[in-house]
Amino acid sequence: MNRRNFLKSSGALGALSCLPFSCMTMESSSTFKLGYQLYSIRDEMAKDPIATLKALKRMGFEDFEHYGFDASKGTYYGHDATEFKSILDDLGLSISSGHYPFAELFNSPEGEVKRYVDSCIKGAMAMNSNYIVWPWLAPDNRNLEGYKKLSQLLNVIGEQITNAGLGFAYHNHGYEFEDHQGNNGYRIITKGTDHDLVKLQLDMYWIMHEGLSTPNTIINEYPGRFVMWHIKDMHKTSRDYTELGNGSIDYTTIMPDPGISGLEYFYIEQGGNYTVNSMQSAKDSAKYFKENLQNRL
Repeated sequence: MNRRNFLKSSGALGALSCLPFSCMTMESSSTFKLGYQLYSIRDEMAKDPIATLKALKRMGFEDFEHYGFDASKGTYYGHDATEFKSILDDLGLSISSGHYPFAELFNSPEGEVKRYVDSCIKGAMAMNSNYIVWPWLAPDNRNLEGYKKLSQLLNVIGEQITNAGLGFAYHNHGYEFEDHQGNNGYRIITKGTDHDLVKLQLDMYWIMHEGLSTPNTIINEYPGRFVMWHIKDMHKTSRDYTELGNGSIDYTTIMPDPGISGLEYFYIEQGGNYTVNSMQSAKDSAKYFKENLQNRL
């Protein structure tokens, strides 16, 4: 029995009370684990992933989203999935979601895509992750036809992943909101995909960076579909990434309602432009979040 069917069975209903999704309407600040997207600290993860995870734990992070899947070897940060899960267990940490390089398969034959997705599912299940995420689209495909093809591909991949008992989500940047003859990529994706097969991971920095909408507006348009958030700040001058509390995005006023969103996990992220270094940025963002934003979730 796969995980999805297990949760549907009567014997598993009681267990739902301890899952983040089922607790999302609670006001306790401990409803969601403090999460970090490991791309933010990729330099340290490349040098010593175990020491880096230990340091992040000391900062208060409990759950992570990886970016480091090596499809050719089936490894995460140099470790096979089972070994990496054992490391996480020893540290009392989890990886609930992962960004996988699906964009490389945009024009690949159906069989090749299916085999690749199978390898992602195998790795995610070995690590007890709940979500697999499509994180990026190559520039050559950021056009009307590309977004239409992407929507079809997301449905196909989403069905395969859903049938395995896992969740699948699409992560936005800013280019999806660019105008294409009165339409945009995000509208094509959200309307062209099955909401049961393709969830959404909302990157709030990119929404604010584009300045065409707000996180609340988008979530209210598609309530219940945004199962994950990326929370990062925007430098006041360069508009590049920066540490939480150091930029122009006031999350104390724009933070969406997690219940309306359908939120299960959130991840603080900073892809670069560190004031000091990646480790200090993670520490500063964690401190700001705990002091100013944690009580809003």
